[in-house]
Amino acid sequence: MAQFIQILVLGLALGGVIALMGSGLSLVFGVMRIVNLAHPALIIGGAYIAYWAFKLLGLDPILMVPVASIAMAAVGVVLYKLLFEREAKSAKYSEMTVLLTFALATMAEGLLGGLFSNTQRITSPTYATDAIFIGDLFIPKGQLYSGIISLIIISGLTLFLKYSKLGNAIRATTQNREAAELLGINVNAISILAFAIGIGLAGAAGSLVSFVFSFFPAKHWEWVAMLMSVVVLGGMGSILGTVVAALGLSVIAAFVGTWIGATWSTMTFFLALFIVLLVRPQGLFGEKPEMA
Repeated sequence: MAQFIQILVLGLALGGVIALMGSGLSLVFGVMRIVNLAHPALIIGGAYIAYWAFKLLGLDPILMVPVASIAMAAVGVVLYKLLFEREAKSAKYSEMTVLLTFALATMAEGLLGGLFSNTQRITSPTYATDAIFIGDLFIPKGQLYSGIISLIIISGLTLFLKYSKLGNAIRATTQNREAAELLGINVNAISILAFAIGIGLAGAAGSLVSFVFSFFPAKHWEWVAMLMSVVVLGGMGSILGTVVAALGLSVIAAFVGTWIGATWSTMTFFLALFIVLLVRPQGLFGEKPEMA
């Protein structure tokens, strides 16, 4: 029983971070139909911001969360204006963005590799290697702090989307872009805002990831399938679905890694993606597409 609770706690803590990593990806797809394969590469960009701030200035990566978020949000605005704005009304927009963001991910990897090499790095504040002991249980502080902060950020995002005027405009655009435009919503401005928020969430996740996982520029390819599994299982565009899927899959992966082998834990995400596409393509919280 103690081992069961131990694995459950560790899985939930790590699931919070994965939920934050996937929430920006889900938001961007829900509002603009952009399948952003470059999202993990942008997360690594945020991780480098936190890493170098800690390495050069001694700044805590948790304190760098808002800084990395704002910096990556600014990058998001530039990327949207340069790459995504012009063809936003195209009927094949989602298909186009798959190829476009794949190229963007490759270029981001090359840029980061050229600047920082492919050396594995990890931010090392004191709590990253410390733990809280409760009887026979131990909880790594790094995973605990990152999981709690991730869920706080996601809760703030949820409240913003539900209760603010801009949040309501984003939700309206998600549900029906044409109807939102007819009601006087500046859909293009809302798209820029939503994309900036989504990439800002990538920056925040990167800052937290920097002391939970080791990272290097090519690491993003390992995260693409994991994040797509979480987002697809939860339902493309559903923040709640992303959180539920991230927590559930992380717990399952933790049990698989402990009882079967660490090399098999990653297979949990691939298998989940395969099954959900076969059985329920719209995901747990997604809407079933209407038949023509």
